[in-house]
Amino acid sequence: MVKSNSKGDRVYKAFVYVVLIAVAISIIVPVAWVFMASIKENSEFYQNPWALPAGFYWQNFVDAWQKASMGSYMLNSVIVTALALAILIIVALPAAYCPSRFKFRSSRFLNVCFMAGLFINVNYIVVPIFLMLRDGDTWLRSVFGDGFLLNNIFVLAVVYAATALPFTIYLLSGYFATLPHAYEEAAYIDGAGYSTTMVRIIFPMAQPSIVTIILFNFLSFWNEYIISLTLLSSANGPRTLPVGLLNLMQAQQSAAEYGIMYAGLVMVMLPTLILYICVQKKLIQGMTVGGLKG
Repeated sequence: MVKSNSKGDRVYKAFVYVVLIAVAISIIVPVAWVFMASIKENSEFYQNPWALPAGFYWQNFVDAWQKASMGSYMLNSVIVTALALAILIIVALPAAYCPSRFKFRSSRFLNVCFMAGLFINVNYIVVPIFLMLRDGDTWLRSVFGDGFLLNNIFVLAVVYAATALPFTIYLLSGYFATLPHAYEEAAYIDGAGYSTTMVRIIFPMAQPSIVTIILFNFLSFWNEYIISLTLLSSANGPRTLPVGLLNLMQAQQSAAEYGIMYAGLVMVMLPTLILYICVQKKLIQGMTVGGLKG
């Protein structure tokens, strides 16, 4: 009987390893192919598509950055993502801390509202958000002669942060709830107030969880397409990287300039890969470690 269980365990482990290897290959191969394709000359695409590049053709990135305006699109994405993350962290940390650590009359109602927000797909409310901002712009034009709510990357950052609040607060609240109240009681005894305790004691302890939400929301903001396309709809207005990348792909496919297209794809993927490499240890810690340790 023991041998049967041992054999079954080995079969199960072998199955798990096979599945993980297959998943890893299905992810690594396309990504590696895109990186190789981004440094190929256009003539190489009409030969064996799996052949290694003949050399490093850096001009693809230069053309994508300058001629296809990927540089300005990337700058817009950096500004939008950084600003949205800053707004999100500033609002979400206190909003998650108070209901999870203190019991007051409306704390349960606030938690229910935050939980309800998890079940609202952002794509379903893009049109109402657009109509609300459009009506706001109409009112601003009638009063001040000009509007600024649409085709504005700063307003887009606020919308990103607002739509990410329910998930972020839910994740942070779960972490804060695991922390023992002894930390705060010790701080109160030493004369620290509520704000000081929150900022100097609790928030540093929640660093792994904060890194986790920063990474998740960075990926969401950086790759977001539908809201950006809707709120930055002007033909001559600013655009973020995903919207600019789609225009680049459409233009380069018709022009058969595949190297430039893949160079644009690399520009989108590279920041997310670099960020993940830098914070992967904190990410794993934030997903597996609570406030209580042995």
